[in-house]
Amino acid sequence: MTFEEAHEAFITRHLEKRTGERRGRLERGHRHGESLFLSNVWWPLLGNLEHLHPEYEVLDWRGRSYFADFAWLPGHVKLLFEIKGFASHVRDMDRQSYCRELNRETFLHALGFHVVSFAYDDVEQRPELCMMLLRLVLNRYQPSSAPVSRAILAEKEIVRLAIRLAGPIRPKDVEHHFGMDHKTAVLMLK
Repeated sequence: MTFEEAHEAFITRHLEKRTGERRGRLERGHRHGESLFLSNVWWPLLGNLEHLHPEYEVLDWRGRSYFADFAWLPGHVKLLFEIKGFASHVRDMDRQSYCRELNRETFLHALGFHVVSFAYDDVEQRPELCMMLLRLVLNRYQPSSAPVSRAILAEKEIVRLAIRLAGPIRPKDVEHHFGMDHKTAVLMLK
């Protein structure tokens, strides 16, 4: 299936499920930037549009609808993707709009969403950069294709702990982090 066929089926499927303003928003809101993101970045990287929802509605703290360009919801993960043009998101933004934008992103984070923004210019002119960044984001949420041993997971967690401590790591640090005895912590560090 080509991207064009998949995209048409994707939009049709979502339009059929929606009514009222949610349907109207999809008809009006899914424009060039969003389609370009799918064709230049998402499709070449993943080859499908699974778990992706265009013009995804979230109510803000005031009960007002906010529509994210895309939501990726493959289960427990809640990622929102925004394609931001310079004019509408920077140049033409006043102080009040800027504050609302930051408050909205903080509120979404509190709801468990992670907002990932891409510049329209990068989507259009540097899609390989966007694909690399998207791959890094999605890899955090996708399981490894190869089985992973508990020892490797423990090593990775020790590395994360060392980075967080930003200094030398001691057996005592590993003991407290994992809730284990001193001898085991020393063996893990070796």
